[in-house]
Amino acid sequence: MDGPTQEITALVGREVYSSNGVFVGEVEDVRLDLDDVQVTGLALHEVNHDLFGERVRGNRGIILPYDWVQAVGDVVLVSDIIERLRTPEEEQEEEITA
Repeated sequence: MDGPTQEITALVGREVYSSNGVFVGEVEDVRLDLDDVQVTGLALHEVNHDLFGERVRGNRGIILPYDWVQAVGDVVLVSDIIERLRTPEEEQEEEITA
């Protein structure tokens, strides 16, 4: 993402939504690559357990790769989060019930 530089701390506390409007979580921290001086991930807490299911059971949160971020404004918009997280078994179950 190219654009104006902003403080990293400005991301903390922002809500994260998928590109189709599903709440994903809230930014708690950022993952940095100090060698390349760039953000590489967003640490989320208060995650949507309906979205992540068993993947977050017993965990405090998740880290999303920063290259999934489409836009940062009042909220953070990430792309295709639901499709990227589906397992082949979940896709197969969905086809069976459809």
